[in-house]
Amino acid sequence: MATKQKTLTRRLTKFFHAESTGGVLMILTAIIALIIANASTSEWYYGFVKTPISFGFGEMVASEPLKQWVKDILMVFFFLLVGMELKREMLEGFLSDKKQILLPLLAAVGGMFVPAGVFLLVNQGIPAHSPGWAIPSATDIAFALCILMLAGKHIPPALKIFLLAIAIFDDLGAILIIAFFYSGALAITPLLGALLVVGLMFALNKLRVMAISIYLILGVMLWFMLYHGGIHTTIGGVLVGMAIPLRDPDDDSNSPLNTCMHFLHPWVSFLILPIFAFTAAGINLSGLSIAALTEPLVMGVALGLFIGKQIGIFGTTWGLVKLGFATLPEGTNWRQIYGVSIVAGIGFTMSLFIGMLAFDDALMQEQMKLGVIVGSLMATALGWIVLRHSTKEPVSGKGKR
Repeated sequence: MATKQKTLTRRLTKFFHAESTGGVLMILTAIIALIIANASTSEWYYGFVKTPISFGFGEMVASEPLKQWVKDILMVFFFLLVGMELKREMLEGFLSDKKQILLPLLAAVGGMFVPAGVFLLVNQGIPAHSPGWAIPSATDIAFALCILMLAGKHIPPALKIFLLAIAIFDDLGAILIIAFFYSGALAITPLLGALLVVGLMFALNKLRVMAISIYLILGVMLWFMLYHGGIHTTIGGVLVGMAIPLRDPDDDSNSPLNTCMHFLHPWVSFLILPIFAFTAAGINLSGLSIAALTEPLVMGVALGLFIGKQIGIFGTTWGLVKLGFATLPEGTNWRQIYGVSIVAGIGFTMSLFIGMLAFDDALMQEQMKLGVIVGSLMATALGWIVLRHSTKEPVSGKGKR
């Protein structure tokens, strides 16, 4: 048991450091994109992200600009990683203990519904903006963990796990939102083919087929089916991740899922997500004024991330603890929980991703990006300050403070 606990702790430590380093790289890439989009190179930048690319076979040909392919192809690998992380944590990680699930699960739910409510409240009476309700509901785990790691060495491990659990449930909620609210018109024939492919993948899992390549080949087939069927292709990444076997029953040391994660994680953290940040974060600030910040779409996203997340996560956690349904994570205090609720408002990757799905209009996309950047920056600054000074308060695992 002790050995298993040490293995889990070592794995989580490596994960946190990889995520935080990836978060720093994403920040730098986003800054570079903003600089290029506002310099004499702006024409090159916008021409680059709109470069048309086509590929396919037979009648199944897909043609989209580069920016769209980053969202529809590269981000599939990000969601593949998310799917595998979800499966691993639910089967043998900290989410396998039902007692540990309640608090972060309900905190994540509160952290999704309240920001959506704030957005809709600010944008009430503007039907064209309503598709953006889910934009501030998302948390960027890489950025959030980056701020948590930079806040100090004395942050208790349980607080990091609490934030990670919230982000995992947040990702799961985002996956469901994308599947049900941000997919296109459905085409029955390709979707029936997609169902067959998914069924085959999980049948292979039950038959104990351990070859990762087979699941990835079926994943490519699933991508084409979903693309032409009207369901967003990132959902395919999650399904493939959930289908890959965790353990080989004939060889406990063989884990196809962990092997795939180990290979994929650096590519996602240090290449795919920075590329997404570069193509998505470019926004021309030349015409920016104070009035632009007061636009309902900008304010709805920014306040949803900055205020809504705080109210949703901290309010839910406080209520559950005070009512006796849960206790604070071991060694944490209320100031640290509040700090986590703030940094959860850093919604960069997922917020931008959902925003690009929500709006086709160029002006709305620019306003959405501005709202995400402003809200995430405010959450970053205040969250770092609160967490940096949070260890001055004596810790308590009972939630009595």
